Amino acid sequence: MKHKIKDSLKEICEEIIKENKTIEQWSEIESSDMFQNEDYNGGFDAIEEEFCFSLYEANKEYWFQFSLEDATKIASGELALIMVREADK
Repeated sequence: MKHKIKDSLKEICEEIIKENKTIEQWSEIESSDMFQNEDYNGGFDAIEEEFCFSLYEANKEYWFQFSLEDATKIASGELALIMVREADK
């Protein structure tokens, strides 16, 4: 399903961009909970080479991931929707 990106994810993506790291540098410090706020929890996964996150809405957990390039688009507002899937499905 499509999820409307909240400002709190934009803020995380702004942090990601400010770090100015390459995929290789993110891979060296991968962590599944590097970024956390009231809406989102996640971090960089070296195997996927993407940022992987959880979202909790309506008493359900959803998973999604995005690339470093998409982080730039989210931070700028160019990307307003992201595909999410229910956890464990």
